[in-house]
Amino acid sequence: MRPEEITEMIEQLRTGAINELRVQKEHFLDFRAVLSKQDDFKHFRGIAQQGGDVIFQYLEQPRS
Repeated sequence: MRPEEITEMIEQLRTGAINELRVQKEHFLDFRAVLSKQDDFKHFRGIAQQGGDVIFQYLEQPRS
């Protein structure tokens, strides 16, 4: 997954165009590298799924 693709998906999640985003385990490290550089990083919540995938959601309030 290219950083440009990841940034676009993050923006869709941020703007509410999508409610959640499933990231497959083989793309997780690439995704997290881009996500962790976002100014609003604390607004994203990742929920681990059985099998290694992670579902990300955008929160109005930052997580603590």
